[in-house]
Amino acid sequence: MSAAKQPAKTAKTATEANKKYEGFTEEERSAMKERSKELKATARRGSRSAKADGESEVLAKLAEMSEPDRATGQRLHAIIKANAPELSPKLWYGMPAYARDGKIVCFFQPAQKFKTRYATLGFNDQANLDDGTMWPTAFALTTLTAEDEARIGELVKRAAG
Repeated sequence: MSAAKQPAKTAKTATEANKKYEGFTEEERSAMKERSKELKATARRGSRSAKADGESEVLAKLAEMSEPDRATGQRLHAIIKANAPELSPKLWYGMPAYARDGKIVCFFQPAQKFKTRYATLGFNDQANLDDGTMWPTAFALTTLTAEDEARIGELVKRAAG
């Protein structure tokens, strides 16, 4: 077909043609690969000392992080262990997480993981934080003050309860 006989592209179709589905980001693909490794390691390990292995894996992951994520993550780990010792530390998509009966209750997402401007303390639906018809399930963390630490301690106690 000659150039003169081709239908003219509208602004909308030209824009749509330039858009491409990029799929998952590199960070998301990396997190999925980490989750796959975690599941394989858990299957190999079975029930033997899963809690101790989870703790050492979480501590190793925290040690790998750059500042300020490392300091925030280590402090959160201490707060969660002190306020909800019944939660088991484990890795979840390459992030430190804390589980009850094998199900994730809360997790720490470092800012560097998805290149965001702040780290996040998140709670899954296993957390007992229900308060009416709407409540927060994630909190942005830039620094931790004594007041923040006390609030996190209370949230974790409720979540684990």
